[in-house]
Amino acid sequence: MTGPGGARLLAISDLHVGYEANREIVERLRPETDEDWLIVAGDVGERFADIIWALSTLKRHFGTVIWLPGNHELWTPSDDPVTLRGEARYQYLVRQARGLGVITPEDPYPVWQGPRGPVAVCPLFLLYDYSWRDGTPGATTKEQALAYSHELGVVCTDEMFLHPDPLPGRDDWCRARVALTESRLSALDPDLPTVLANHWPLQRDPTAILRYPSFALWCGTELTEDWHTRFRAAEVVYGHLHIPRVTWLDGVRFTEVSLGYPREWGSRESGPSGPRLILTGRQGVVQEAGR
Repeated sequence: MTGPGGARLLAISDLHVGYEANREIVERLRPETDEDWLIVAGDVGERFADIIWALSTLKRHFGTVIWLPGNHELWTPSDDPVTLRGEARYQYLVRQARGLGVITPEDPYPVWQGPRGPVAVCPLFLLYDYSWRDGTPGATTKEQALAYSHELGVVCTDEMFLHPDPLPGRDDWCRARVALTESRLSALDPDLPTVLANHWPLQRDPTAILRYPSFALWCGTELTEDWHTRFRAAEVVYGHLHIPRVTWLDGVRFTEVSLGYPREWGSRESGPSGPRLILTGRQGVVQEAGR
């Protein structure tokens, strides 16, 4: 049954269910209507069992769950019985999510039916390529930027746990994912608006408020800077930064939807952020916009 406000497209990221307080929040999440959809925009957890637990828990309550990975899902921690790395780990996660009935970046994009017409909801998996070097003055190459950040003591844990196998680097994996995704988005109906959901920001402006500017190296790629206009975004959803907020660029709303760590949301007067409202609609019937 659809409530008086209609069905809702919701989004949340950075659940980090390895923390018991966050796990309890996930257990309590509920839709307001039977037709609500939930985008889970990455960083569900680090260990395979935790990721599958969270997705299966959410799928029991939400009729449609759309998941895309963050960097933490792609880690291979030493204490995880699932020792797969890189692409093999990602594809295994995709197969397991599909087995739960969860939509992944490898599936046809579902279409949300809103009051202004259909919108393709596009879960993306793009990574980063170290090209956002604004926070590393004077660095003109990836190597120089990484060396600068290492000297500052600002190094993403991905450098230890996120393996790009079988490709030589995370930036190579990023470029491959961007090319694949660009082809799929370009094949969509040119009159069809989109919701672009990616764990990492598609546009570098949100990283301007990072406490450690050089961390932007691990936050995205210059290859997607114009995707919000190029691919007709009605909304861009992202996480990763743990700075939940709304910004606007070129008339497009960008919504950071992270829950974050307990130490972060626990310091806010408002407490933890629940799923953010992205769109409302008449119905939540899954239709395919293309592969």
